[in-house]
Amino acid sequence: MAATVLDGKKIATEVQEEIKNDISAFTQKTGITPCLAAVLVGEDPASQVYVRNKRKACERVGIESIFHHLPVETAEDDLLKLIDDLNNDPKVHGILVQLPLPDSIDSLRVLDAVHSLKDVDAFHPENVGLISQGRPRFLPCTPHGVLQILHRYDIAVSGKHAVVVGRSDIVGKPMAMMLHAKNSSTGPDGANATVTVCHSRTADLAAVTRTADILIAAIGRAKFITADMVKPGAVVIDVGINRTDDGLVGDVDYEPVAEVASAITPVPGGVGRLTVTMLLYNTLKAAELVAT
Repeated sequence: MAATVLDGKKIATEVQEEIKNDISAFTQKTGITPCLAAVLVGEDPASQVYVRNKRKACERVGIESIFHHLPVETAEDDLLKLIDDLNNDPKVHGILVQLPLPDSIDSLRVLDAVHSLKDVDAFHPENVGLISQGRPRFLPCTPHGVLQILHRYDIAVSGKHAVVVGRSDIVGKPMAMMLHAKNSSTGPDGANATVTVCHSRTADLAAVTRTADILIAAIGRAKFITADMVKPGAVVIDVGINRTDDGLVGDVDYEPVAEVASAITPVPGGVGRLTVTMLLYNTLKAAELVAT
């Protein structure tokens, strides 16, 4: 039996409409228009597409966007000065530094320089620490998008065994923390999982992934998760976006896995749509923090 396709585009449209309504009410009440500042260093084509899509999404929901496009030879100190200026600009509520940065720049130093109250990517150590304690200020955009997809397709997380393949700071680690937390943005059914995190040193990876009720792939390797690695009836969430000669593909070998799983996200059209959407959500939340 073919899996249910978890349509990220549909969910993103639904959530963005909710955010648009919330922003309208917020602006009418406070006179404040949420504002997101995006910083791009260099000419990476994929990064330019990402930033352009984020700015278009801001426009759709009523968020003001500011774009700083810096040349690839920009010095680290100059980038830090720009971030400091944005930190001190009361009209800017969220700051997005598009990754990857050039090799000449220390990415961690730059991300740490973003004020924790404007860190709408939730990369700052303070915000990561709050997530680990179960009292998040902002939730990382991609993991939060995964939770929204599961919630809006009535897929409960509580009591399930979730296996996360990948331990990156952007997806894998925060995803695991959010899944095993006592509560979530969607309620306790969206949390309280038993979580296993797999990585490059995991012995007999397929044996572990076959135990998953919910399998989340976030490693950046095209079609790495094959049908024999999936338990029949599992929910499969593909976070990967890989550019190949055949176009964009995920970390999951989609068609064979869709014959085994009960539900699956496509690539494109899955989690990626929600990543941008939850950035909008965090920008509104950052503006609300200023208003309170």
